[in-house]
This record gives sequence, C-alpha cells and structure tokens, in this order.
Amino acid sequence: MSDTEKILTLDNQIQAKLLEEILTEKKIPFIIRSYHDSAYDGLWQMQSGWGHLEAPAKYKDEILKIFESISNSENG
Repeated sequence: MSDTEKILTLDNQIQAKLLEEILTEKKIPFIIRSYHDSAYDGLWQMQSGWGHLEAPAKYKDEILKIFESISNSENG
C-alpha cells in the first residue's frame, strides 16, 4: 500500500485489535505498526504509545470518527 500517512497513535493492543476488526469489515485499507521492540523490552511503547495506524489520507476523517466512537465506549 503506497501513499499512506500516520493517522493516529494507539494506546494499547485492545484498541488496535478492535480498530483492525472494524476497518477490515468496512474494507478500509490500513497498516498498524506496533512500537514494541524486544531489545528494549517495550520501553519505547511506554514512552510513545502502543503503536500507530497508517492509511491513505482520504480515509482519515472516517477512521478518526471510528476511533472516537471506540474511545468513547471504552471510557463510558
């Protein structure tokens, strides 16, 4: 997949998996990149978040709306 941009930072693996399921179901192309590095035993993740999601820019607004609804359901 070419021409992707970083859309958002993910806080944890649960958030990443839920977003992955929804985006796959909606056929929205994406890449999830974890910041985990076994050499540093996850230290990078504690400082920078679990990872991030990349996708084509044209899907940014839709992905952010989905992410917001996921975040609201986690907090409420």
